[in-house]
Amino acid sequence: MTDLHRDQFLANGLALPRAAGRCVLVLAAVLLGACASQQKQDPYDETNTQKAVISNTSLGLEYMNRGQYEVALNKLKKAVKEDPDYAPAQTVLAVLYERIGEKELAGKHYKKAYEASPRDGDVNNNYGVYLCQNGKADEAIKHFRAALDDPFYSSPSIALSNAGSCALNAGEYARADEYLRQALKIEPGLPDALMNMSRLSFEQQDYLKARAFMQRYEAASGHSADTLLLAYKIEIASNNAKAANTYKLMLEQNYPNSDQTAEVRRLSGK
Repeated sequence: MTDLHRDQFLANGLALPRAAGRCVLVLAAVLLGACASQQKQDPYDETNTQKAVISNTSLGLEYMNRGQYEVALNKLKKAVKEDPDYAPAQTVLAVLYERIGEKELAGKHYKKAYEASPRDGDVNNNYGVYLCQNGKADEAIKHFRAALDDPFYSSPSIALSNAGSCALNAGEYARADEYLRQALKIEPGLPDALMNMSRLSFEQQDYLKARAFMQRYEAASGHSADTLLLAYKIEIASNNAKAANTYKLMLEQNYPNSDQTAEVRRLSGK
């Protein structure tokens, strides 16, 4: 996966980089869903330990969102010590380790979350995102597909879009096209799937289609530095210098010190 706004949180989950090749990690939904499920199973006999695990996981997520990583780490370590099989705690701890640059520890806890809840759609999706980011496309796609087998999984378009993104980054264009189109069939305005279809079309030198998907993306979402760079390249390849310059100016105004702006200047000779 390409790197971008790793710290961007959405109301319904944690979103990974907005970029060509992005995958989406759903976090808060996993936590809240698992808490609700546990409470429904035994609303009157919930032990103090269960309450502590849920509380420490929730607090860990909250402190992580605030950037208070040390406090978050302490809360999450308590949660997984109290109940190693509580998948939400393992997942949030994995995300925190990624945020502080501990990739191996992150992978360890994503795997523990999966082992604790191997049929859970969100857990499979999140583990798949980690695997894909670390060059294990085939294994990642297996987990995205496993997410779809969960009858209670509420975000099939996300798993399909992630599978398409992962296949695209691995150069498997036919598989990428299949997954991305399935995602858009479920959710026609899904920004990540639209952006990746635009990139796929560009890679296949179908610039008219790439522009059409980019226009659909623009109608559904705001631009990042990566999508502006892609849009610029599409217009250059289409011999539309005026439109390309518009994207160049947007990059320079909104992301003046980015690598993407530097690349556009290099490509344009200015």
